[in-house]
Amino acid sequence: MKKYLLQTTFLAIVASLLWSSAFVGIKIGLRYQTPLQFAGIRFMISGLILLPVIGNFRKFSKEVKENFGYVFLISFLQVVLQYTFFYLGISLVPASISAMIVGSGPLFVALVAHFSIADDRMSWVKSISILLGIAGVAVITLGRESLPSGAEIAFLGVVYLLLNNLTSGITNVIIARKRQTISPLILTSSSLFIGGLAMFLISIPIEGFSERSFPPEYFVSLAWLSFLSAAAISIWNTLLRRPGVKVSELNIWKFLIPVAGAVLSWIILPNESADVVSVLGMILIALSLLILNLPIRRRN
Repeated sequence: MKKYLLQTTFLAIVASLLWSSAFVGIKIGLRYQTPLQFAGIRFMISGLILLPVIGNFRKFSKEVKENFGYVFLISFLQVVLQYTFFYLGISLVPASISAMIVGSGPLFVALVAHFSIADDRMSWVKSISILLGIAGVAVITLGRESLPSGAEIAFLGVVYLLLNNLTSGITNVIIARKRQTISPLILTSSSLFIGGLAMFLISIPIEGFSERSFPPEYFVSLAWLSFLSAAAISIWNTLLRRPGVKVSELNIWKFLIPVAGAVLSWIILPNESADVVSVLGMILIALSLLILNLPIRRRN
């Protein structure tokens, strides 16, 4: 049982399911606080949550000092730059378009890996799997929210979201190629805290400092988002460093995020329910994962 729980596929699914629950928490939190400030506080808490798990503060301090340039780079890319592009993009582009662009993220990761990692090239099987996954994301998005008619889609917003995907791909490849000189948990804890602190400080001159009182649901959403960020990113960074794990194949599991997000919305939100179009999108994503995993099982 323990061996199964530590398998790459199982852990990738767990991380994707955790990320899928973030949308509800973000919507709640943004009712009471500005985006960059809320994200900054969330990531600082996420970094602190992992300290008791790491346990050995002397080891934590030593590894961060020895790899500070690398930690700072990951903080900048994975937290500050990626989430800045994300928030700027969704503020300019309709939600349905944003969801489809962000949902195409695994394609960008696969392309970056193709040109950066010798044994992680694109193949026909991988290409078909990714395209089916993107089609599934598009169908689920259209099933839950139709495309805006007559609404102006800001070109700059689309560029920001594409840059968000590209930054994610670059970060995944950098972490996967890094030699084992810093543990994934220490990397995640330190980069989340440093990146969160930077976002919080940046938010003050841009968004001002919020002095309002917050209701209990704000703190519940903040606590859950902080936990899931710490858990999901720790799992993902650990998987990226595993021998034999290909960055492009691992990221295709992220197509599960819109599937789980839709199911959660059907369960939690009173005005949403299952529909034929969304189920069709889920079938396309299931096919993409099946096509991807058949050759992997044969290879193993």
